[in-house]
Parts: sequence; structure tokens; C-alpha cells
Amino acid sequence: MLKHLHTFSGHQNPVYALANSDKAGIFFSAGNDKGVVEWSLKKMAFVMVKTPVQSSVYALCNYNNQLFIAERSGLFSVYDFIKQEIVASVQAHEKPIFDIQVVKSKNELITTSEDGWAAVCSLKDFSAIYKFQVADDTVRCMAISPDETEIAFGCKDNLIRIYNLTDYSLKQTLDGHSLAITALAYHPSGKYLISGSRDAQLKVWDLPNYQLQQTIPAHLFAVYGICFHPSLPYFATCSQDKSIKIWDATNFKLYKILSLEKLDIGHSHSINKIIWSNDGKYLISTGDDRKVMVWELNE
Repeated sequence: MLKHLHTFSGHQNPVYALANSDKAGIFFSAGNDKGVVEWSLKKMAFVMVKTPVQSSVYALCNYNNQLFIAERSGLFSVYDFIKQEIVASVQAHEKPIFDIQVVKSKNELITTSEDGWAAVCSLKDFSAIYKFQVADDTVRCMAISPDETEIAFGCKDNLIRIYNLTDYSLKQTLDGHSLAITALAYHPSGKYLISGSRDAQLKVWDLPNYQLQQTIPAHLFAVYGICFHPSLPYFATCSQDKSIKIWDATNFKLYKILSLEKLDIGHSHSINKIIWSNDGKYLISTGDDRKVMVWELNE
């Protein structure tokens, strides 16, 4: 189903963030290094350091010819692909930004931070629109529903808080995990919200009633990523336990484990981030071992 195709080396420190480009076969990685790196899937090669950064990067988001770079300093930068330069730097938080995402229908950018707050900025001029406190401590991750009516925040206090995207009012609080929430993803159908935690479990929440449908003992340690395939009924998870797992998005059964232990090739440390390529042909993974790995999907 998935096999190891290539390993990119070059990062000197742990890598935390990945993002696809609008350009076919191009993606970006960043972490505890001095810059955001561009890679080619067509040539399976390093392309260039796209832009330098001032502090560690914990999240990347690509939208509309711009790359949004979330930093440990609480600042996010905007790299414009047309102008080939940083066009804005915004101090959205006083503490590290852990996630950054776009609400396309509202032309807004949302950041979440170790300070427990969510900040909303305009995509037109990156001015602050609204800021609200989600939790007393770190908000590690977020997910936006496919219809862009709600946003889920994963918090250090073990709770998932769901807000209306129309007015950013609190809609629901989900309590089921025993440790901090570290990954969230809405099912493409909009029927489920999947959460992952430091408790190593996946939980499937039925929508729109927010009832817990299933608890899956998915990994040995924290779940750091949940990523649905762009067109096929699969999703992938990655973990601090150094493994990637592929799941059926219909019945939530385990398909395959990608790990050093199982395949004699894989990551040797925590896997911090996974993404599917835009065309769905590849799964890309990275982590504390400083490697970026490409896995090819074979039907």
C-alpha cells in the first residue's frame, strides 16, 4: 500500500512543520533550523532555503500564493511566492505559535499558541480582527470543519473546544482524553471529528451531536498528526513512538504500520508531522531525527 521511496537529509535539527506548495511536486519543511526549506518530489531533491527565520518554526500553512510561517517567538511571517519575499511579519502572540490555518470563506487567518489564546487576522492586510482565550494553557492544534462552520481546538487541559466560525462563540466542549490533545482532523465527509492525544489514543466523535463513537488505542506514545488522504478513504497518523499508521476512513480499521521496527526503514525518533502530497501519490513525514521521508502509495 505504502512503501518508502526516498529520504531527504539536510536539516541540522528536529523538524516540526510541513506544507505543500501550489506548484505541483513541491513542498516545504521547517523546524529548529535557520530557514524554511523547499524540496522537489519530481526530482527527489533539495531545491533551496526559501527564506530565513528568526526562531524555531512549529507550523506552516500555504494558501493563495503565500506561505504562512508560525514561529516560537509568537510571530508569524508571510512569504509571497509572486514577490519572492517576506511581505509581512506579525507579532500575534507573546508565546510560541503551535498552529496556523486559513478560513477561506472568511478570508481570515487563525493562530493558536502556548498562551492559550486564538488570534484572528485579515488575509487582506494581516491586521488583527479578533483575539479570544480558548484555554488557560497551551492550545496545541486546531481543525476547521469541511463546511467551515466550526473550528475545533486541542488543548493542554485534555479538552477539545469547538467554536462557531461565524462569531467565534463557544459551541461545545469534548472531554474524553486523559492527557493533552495533540492532533485533530475533521473527516472529509464532515460526519466525524478525530482527535489524538498524549494518551496515545484516537477518539472518533460523531457529528453533529458530538458523541464519542469509538476509542482506538492507536499508538504507544503521543499522537502528533492525523491526516486524511485527499481523495481515497484512508487517513494516516504519526506518533512520538516513531511509527506512522494507515487507517480505513470508513470503519477506522488499521491497514498498515510504517516503522523501523516493521520495515527496517523508517524514522528513528519521534515523528512530528505528516502530509499527503496534493495529488495523493505520496505521504511525507518528518520528525526529531531531522529526516524528511517520502512514502509512495501503491494501489
